[in-house]
Amino acid sequence: MAQIKNIGLFTSGGDAPGMNAAIRAVVRTALYHEIEVTGIRRGFEGMISGDFFPLNRKSVSNIIQRGGTILKTARSAQFRRPEGREAAYEQLKNFNIDALIAIGGDGTFRGVKTFAEEYPIPIIGLPGTIDNDLNGTDFTIGYDTAINTVINAVDKIRDTAESHDRLFIIEVMGRDSGMIALRTGIAAGAEGIIIPESEFGVERLFDRLANGRKDKTSRIVIVGEGDGDESKAFDIGRQVKERFPQLDTRVSILGHIQRGGKPTCMDRVLASRVGAAAVEALKIGYRGDMAGLINNEVVFTPFGHAIKHNTEIDPNLLRIVEILSL
Repeated sequence: MAQIKNIGLFTSGGDAPGMNAAIRAVVRTALYHEIEVTGIRRGFEGMISGDFFPLNRKSVSNIIQRGGTILKTARSAQFRRPEGREAAYEQLKNFNIDALIAIGGDGTFRGVKTFAEEYPIPIIGLPGTIDNDLNGTDFTIGYDTAINTVINAVDKIRDTAESHDRLFIIEVMGRDSGMIALRTGIAAGAEGIIIPESEFGVERLFDRLANGRKDKTSRIVIVGEGDGDESKAFDIGRQVKERFPQLDTRVSILGHIQRGGKPTCMDRVLASRVGAAAVEALKIGYRGDMAGLINNEVVFTPFGHAIKHNTEIDPNLLRIVEILSL
């Protein structure tokens, strides 16, 4: 097993609060073990173009509290092609990079999984996505911050809903995962939560609006955005207005505010733990795995298992929604 001397570090896909905390942990742990770290700007695109620079202690000072990513991020059509991955590998060799740490989500891990199958370079992944839709970790970096951002926004919207006796249909992020919608819906006291994993749909919502309590001065429905081109919340809002014209119905899309802001304590600690673990895993020979946290213990999950997207929604949480929304 060859000694790791220079780790290439990059972020890819959507940004998530806590990515900078993970960058800091990787750099400082590597330097502690006398390993160099090379930053790669703009993810796979930067890897292909050779947008590399050295990272040191000063590079990661005063970033643990910052949202976004100092390494920037981008999606790459080039990396999906064999010639793009070949160009990326040549750049890594030119800069004497002998291992990689990738911070990202499903798309990132699919990319590095293919890359690791084609080229002899050890890679460890860190779960950086607000969607919390990866196997191999209880929570992903950025998820806790995102749901707290949603809660703060929904609490403010409910103030307006109470004042005007309104129904608000609020769309939150989650392309094919309802984790953000489910937890924030419970925490915000939503009357309905519509997510891909639940049988609660528009017809159930209609039934609740028709037969539920008439003395409610506000109603909140949380909707996961889904993966379609059209806003799901606007579509549901249109149907509600047609069926219940007497209700003052409004739609609010929270959008990208969910990705921004200072990371919470939970996200900073999670990022720091898995970031340090990733470096030490590379030292002892791990490759092709994602570092996550399960039951407060660091675990390593092969990329192929982490990206399968079969994370199940806890049925007890769905039952709580039914009970508490009466």
